[in-house]
Amino acid sequence: IATGLGSCIATDHITVDGRKVGYMYRDSPDNEIDSGWRFLSGKESQVYMDNPNNLEIYDVNTIANYDPEIIPFLSEPIGSAFERDQETRKFVEVTE
Repeated sequence: IATGLGSCIATDHITVDGRKVGYMYRDSPDNEIDSGWRFLSGKESQVYMDNPNNLEIYDVNTIANYDPEIIPFLSEPIGSAFERDQETRKFVEVTE
C-alpha cells in the first residue's frame, strides 16, 4: 500500500505492542535506502528511546500496513513532523 519508499525506523510500541503511530517525523536519511521517516507511538520515554533494542529498521510499507493513516503524509519533505491530536485522532503538523 506504500511500496518503493525505502526504509524507516519504528519503535516496538508500534510493531510489537500494536499501538498506533502517535508521532512521526522525517529526518535526513542515514543512507541511500533510508526514507528518513521515524515512527513513534508518542508514549515512549527517553530511557525507552535510548535503548536500541526498542527500535528497528522496517520498510515504510510495513508501518503503513500497521497504521494506514500515515499514508497521506509519506511524501512530505525532510523536516516534516506530525502528531496525532488527542481529541480528533487526526494527524496535525508540528511546527516549532
